[in-house]
Amino acid sequence: MSAVLTSSISATTSPLRDSLELAGRILLALLFLMSGIGKIAGYQASVGYMQAMGVPGALLPVTIVLEIAGAAAIMAGWKTRIAAFLLAGFTLVAAVIFHSNFGDQIQMVMFFKNVAIVGGLLVLMANGAGRYSLDARAG
Repeated sequence: MSAVLTSSISATTSPLRDSLELAGRILLALLFLMSGIGKIAGYQASVGYMQAMGVPGALLPVTIVLEIAGAAAIMAGWKTRIAAFLLAGFTLVAAVIFHSNFGDQIQMVMFFKNVAIVGGLLVLMANGAGRYSLDARAG
């Protein structure tokens, strides 16, 4: 069974592979979309948290735009490599600033969650958005 699934997924042009790439992009980007929307909904709390961590609250609008626009671009597969690059950099910086207290196990897990997300974004940068994307239609 696994050999059948593996050969089906690894085919160069496969509807299953293309669908999995689309689903992966959407699931990865959904985290950023929901985070950006959450920051709008809890704007003052987000500003307070940023300031408590030494980050100017004036950067919150930039953060919100990056998360929402980056997520939308990745979901649509538009300028995917650029969006993935920007979100990877943002996520790595956020990990270092907000989750580097390794004495707190929760913060350590959050740090490595961010690092794993960066890994997924790097894979997206390397491979592009796939067939079901605006990038593929433009190319």
